[in-house]
Amino acid sequence: MQLLALDFDGVISDSAPESFAVALQTYAELRPEAPIAALRDRVASLSAEDVRSEPAYLEFVEMMPLGNRAEDFGVVVSLLDHGRRVDDQQAYDEARDALGSDFLETFHERFYRGRSRLRAAEPRRWADLLGPYPQFVEILRRRGRETTLALATAKDRESATLLLRDYGLDELIPGERVLDKETGVDKTAHLTALHERLGVPLAEITFVDDKVNHLDSVAALGVRCALAAWGYNARREWEQAHGRGHLVCTLDDVESQLFG
Repeated sequence: MQLLALDFDGVISDSAPESFAVALQTYAELRPEAPIAALRDRVASLSAEDVRSEPAYLEFVEMMPLGNRAEDFGVVVSLLDHGRRVDDQQAYDEARDALGSDFLETFHERFYRGRSRLRAAEPRRWADLLGPYPQFVEILRRRGRETTLALATAKDRESATLLLRDYGLDELIPGERVLDKETGVDKTAHLTALHERLGVPLAEITFVDDKVNHLDSVAALGVRCALAAWGYNARREWEQAHGRGHLVCTLDDVESQLFG
C-alpha cells in the first residue's frame, strides 16, 4: 500500500450532528411552513451529544447511507418531515426524484452556504458538532508515516482543512493531498486524480469510505477498497460490502487490516 486515500465524513469525522443541524436549517429556509422547521430551532441550541439523542437524528442517520451528496440530506429531512422512513435504495430514489432537480440543486447550494455561515458565526459550536473518531485518528497518527495519506471527500476544502488541523492530522495530510467536492461528483474522479498527481499505481492504493456505492465505483479502477463499519452504515451495508469483495473494517481491526 503506497497510498491510503480516506473519505472524511463517517471515516475520520463523526460529522452527522453538523450535517443534521445544517440540513434542518436549510430545509426550514426553503420550506418555512414545514412541520419539521420547528425542530430546527430546538437543535440550534443543542450540543453534539444532545443532538445524538434526538429521535429524528437517529432516523436521519439510519437513512443517510442511501444518499451521496449534500442535497441528499434534504431528501432525508423531507422524508422525516412527512413522517416517512425508507429502508431500500429504490424507495429512497423515488423520494429523491419526487423532489425535483430545482429543489435538490437549491438545497445543495444553500446547505454549503449555511455550513459556512455556522462555521463563521459559531466556530466553537461548529467544531463541537464535528468531532473526530478518536481511535481511528490515533491509528493514523501512529501509522500514517508508513504510507502516503490523502483525503478524497465530498466536503468543502476549507472545512476539511480546518478540521484536519483540529484533529492533529494536517501534517500527515497536507493541502495538496486534500481532494474535495470540487474534484468531482464520483469518487473515481478523486482516486484517478490522486493516481495521476502522485504517480502511485492504482493497485497500490487503498480507499476507505463508509458508503458501499462509493467503494463499488472505485473498485472498478483496481483500487483495494475498505468499508469503515464505524461510519454511517449498518449490517445491511456490511453484508453488501462483504458480498462485493470489499474489506469491512471495525475500529478494533482496521489497523491490522490496513497496515498488517
